[in-house]
Amino acid sequence: MDLQMAVSERDGVAVLTVRGEIDVSTAPRLRQQLVEMASTGQDRVVLDLDAVDFLDSTGLGVLIGGLKRFRSLGGDLLLVCTRPRILKVFEITGLSGVLGLHDTVDGAVAAAR
Repeated sequence: MDLQMAVSERDGVAVLTVRGEIDVSTAPRLRQQLVEMASTGQDRVVLDLDAVDFLDSTGLGVLIGGLKRFRSLGGDLLLVCTRPRILKVFEITGLSGVLGLHDTVDGAVAAAR
C-alpha cells in the first residue's frame, strides 16, 4: 500500500495526516515531509496516524528522528493514534512513554498549544 500525506492547520498548529503503510519504502517520504515542515519554521506538529495500517522499524526511526528535530527547535511532535496494532508497536518498543500519544487531533492540538 502507498503512503498518502496531507498537511492542514488547526488552531495555528500544523497537522500532518498520514494514510497507508510506513515502511522501508515509504518512510523516506515521511522523513522528507517532516524535514520540510521543520525547515519552514513549523516547530509544533501533530502527526495523525489513525489511518496508518502498518509501521515498521524504519518508520519508528523516522518518528524518533522527527521528534528530536522538532524538540531541538524548541517545539514538539505529537502523535494521534488509536489503532491497537500501531499502539502495540509503541508499547513493545517502550516508545509509548517517549512519544506524545493522543486519542484525537483536537487533544493533540490542545497539548501543542
